[in-house]
Amino acid sequence: MLVDHGFAAIAPVDIMDADADMELPIEGGKHLAAAVVGSHYSNYDFTINLAHFKGHGMAGFGGVIKNMSIGISSAAGKGLIHSAGASATPIWSTEQNAFLESMVEAFKGIADYVGENIIYINVMNNLSVDCDCDSNPSLPTMEEIGILASLDPVAVDQACIDLVYGSPDGQDLIKRIESRIGLHALAHAETMGLGSRQYNMVRIDS
Repeated sequence: MLVDHGFAAIAPVDIMDADADMELPIEGGKHLAAAVVGSHYSNYDFTINLAHFKGHGMAGFGGVIKNMSIGISSAAGKGLIHSAGASATPIWSTEQNAFLESMVEAFKGIADYVGENIIYINVMNNLSVDCDCDSNPSLPTMEEIGILASLDPVAVDQACIDLVYGSPDGQDLIKRIESRIGLHALAHAETMGLGSRQYNMVRIDS
C-alpha cells in the first residue's frame, strides 16, 4: 500500500510496530496506564508532529493531540484508546468522554516520553468535517486559514478551534465538533498538565 501510493518513493518508511510494541507509562490516567507504541519509536530522538487540522467522525476534530495519540500508537495501542482501556481490539461503542480522555492520556504517555524534543504544527487547509482516513470524506466547506505552530499542544489545538469558531464559514465543522463533545479532549488535556488553553497568537507575515 505504501508503495502503491508513492510514499516509499518520497522518503524512507518505518513501520514502527513491525517487530514489537513498547509501553510508555501514563501518570494520572483515568483509563490507561500506558501508551502502547511501536518499538521502533525508541530509535528516534526528535518528533515533528505535523497534523492536518480538520473534523473527525469520532473525536469531533483532529489536531496535534489526536495526530500523535492515534497516529503513533500501535494497533494494540489504538484498540486501548478506542475501548478506554478495556481491550487491545477496538470497541467502537465506548462512552464518548471516556474515548476522548483515553486519546488524551495516550498522548500524555508519548509526550512525557519525548519530553522537550518535539514541535507541534497544525495545517488548516481542506477543512472538511471528516478525517483524511475516511474513504469517502465530505468535501471541505471552509476557506484555508493557514499554519499554526507551537511548543504547547493544547494551545495550538485551541487556537485552531478558536479560528474555526471565528470564521464565517465554520458552521459545518463547529457542528461536527460539538456533536462529538470534541472540546472535552482539550479540557482533559489541560487538566492533565499537557498545556494551556490560553495563548498569545504571534502572526508571521510573508
